[in-house]
Amino acid sequence: MNFIRNQLEGYGMSETMIVYVSNIVMVLFIAAISIIANLITKKIVLTVISRVVSKYRHNWSQIVLEKNVLHRLSHLVPAIIIYFSAWSFPIYQVLIERLAAVYMIAVTIMVINALLNAFDEIYRSFEVSKVRPIKGYIQVMKIVLFIIGGILIVAGLIGQNPLIILSGLGALSAVLMLVFKDSILGLVAGIQLSSNDMVRVGDWIEMPNYNADGDVVDITLNTVKVMNFDKTITMIPSYALISDSFRNWRSMQLSGGRRIKRSVQVDTTSIGFCTDEMIAEFKKIHYLSDYVTSRLQEIEDYNREHRIDRGSKVNGRSLTNVGVFREYIHQYLRHHPKIHQEMTLIVRQLAPGDNGLPLEIYAFSNDTAWAVYESVQADIFDHIFAVAPMFGLRLFQNPTGHDITRLQELEERPAAAGTESRIG
Repeated sequence: MNFIRNQLEGYGMSETMIVYVSNIVMVLFIAAISIIANLITKKIVLTVISRVVSKYRHNWSQIVLEKNVLHRLSHLVPAIIIYFSAWSFPIYQVLIERLAAVYMIAVTIMVINALLNAFDEIYRSFEVSKVRPIKGYIQVMKIVLFIIGGILIVAGLIGQNPLIILSGLGALSAVLMLVFKDSILGLVAGIQLSSNDMVRVGDWIEMPNYNADGDVVDITLNTVKVMNFDKTITMIPSYALISDSFRNWRSMQLSGGRRIKRSVQVDTTSIGFCTDEMIAEFKKIHYLSDYVTSRLQEIEDYNREHRIDRGSKVNGRSLTNVGVFREYIHQYLRHHPKIHQEMTLIVRQLAPGDNGLPLEIYAFSNDTAWAVYESVQADIFDHIFAVAPMFGLRLFQNPTGHDITRLQELEERPAAAGTESRIG
């Protein structure tokens, strides 16, 4: 500044003019140095760093560059130059230093924010991120960062100690608790969800209270984002997963088997003992030939041992068509390529009711994919509906319009036949 003023005095300027012109020249000089320093930092230093980093195959280095961490850090250079040049303007020195300090604080906050974003993306590249998501914790750190940064900025502008402002926040704690209620609840819920491994990104969850039925695509501080199977998005509050019940299908997917639990209703009036003709037909069925032969031998030995009179089928033991049918379904499932043979497989009778005798299939498919599972289940019951008449069984269903029409036709035929005979 003194050099500039000495040069201006040589031109015969007045003292007032020298002050104004010297200040303008100094401002332009500092601005030029700041711009040049910023350009050097961005065009040379950052370019060299980017080339060095690009030689390494670490994914994290590329992510740091993509998040513009170094680019934002370069803004500190002109701020530092302006800060240490403030003494050139004694009258405005304090104001310039405060504004430069506030700017440096703001830049530092943005750099740390970019670092947190980069760290989150780096962490997501590992499989552990699906088990232990940290996005909620990072959001909490950002909230704390911006609160502290805001306090430091206000303290820098008014020239007060930040601790004085922090002490005054005690009176606003109730207001802060109200403003950040969801964030606090979300933080507590996120800790419980993570520590108890209740939900992960990629899990299929079902929560009827929120009409959510799909895959978890994101877990944040306040919400859990679920993409439903109809491609709609449901946002569930994080604390709702702690306070309300939901179903997580992860264990089913990891087990490799998906349960099939469905019944067919057998008309009880079609159940009866097997005739010799039926037994002869059953022996021709691949899955039943060994069973029928061994079972008949077992029944014959039992009846002979107990000297049972076989003049009536009620006496002793006999094969029933529903029992053979149940064994056939069991053997059919045992030989089905899409049924998991290492998991529970039961074909059982449930309590009979108004709709007949329920035969329940309890098994697991060996493919958990939804489309494959439904196809396997439909294929099994298609076969059961088709083969039931071969065992002399009728599957129950309530009368339909077609059944009523057939009944009316059967009633009209004898009447028509009697009229024709009288006319003849």
